[in-house]
Amino acid sequence: MIFKLFSRKSRSPAAERLYGEIMAAARRPALFLPPYNVPDTLEGRFDALVLHAFLVVRRLAARPDPAPQLAQDLSDELFRALDRALREMGVGDLAVPKRIAKLAADYNGRRTAYEAALGDGEAALATALARNVYGQAEGQVAAPLARYMLKADAALAEAPFAAFDKGPVPFPAPEEKP
Repeated sequence: MIFKLFSRKSRSPAAERLYGEIMAAARRPALFLPPYNVPDTLEGRFDALVLHAFLVVRRLAARPDPAPQLAQDLSDELFRALDRALREMGVGDLAVPKRIAKLAADYNGRRTAYEAALGDGEAALATALARNVYGQAEGQVAAPLARYMLKADAALAEAPFAAFDKGPVPFPAPEEKP
């Protein structure tokens, strides 16, 4: 209790709730089954998390205050959660900062690729997703995921700030069948 007095920054309840919604959307079983086939591995789950977090942060950053601050709080919460997860997996205290730095670089690389690809259409987005999520050069494998991402981006663009601040975030349901 007393340690809260000395913390550098208080945690945002809105960011914690928002992170929980993003995590729930990223863990939907349909994303790991056809037609999406996101690999059900640590890396695949990280990619699903990054995809959803990127879309929310992107939309919040483009809005007027206080949305950019919520985007920053969400990013902080994301990396706090990743730090916790690494420690729970048994990564040593000295290695955690190095792993977090690598995850941050991966997140920023994907963010840059997805931001550029969203402006260039579905084919470009599918290529970026194929490279990052599936480890393939051909975008065909990622076309369903690209369509889902575009649908989610459109839904988030139309959502009021209250959906991000208080919930629920309007992530579309992934299609269950091809």
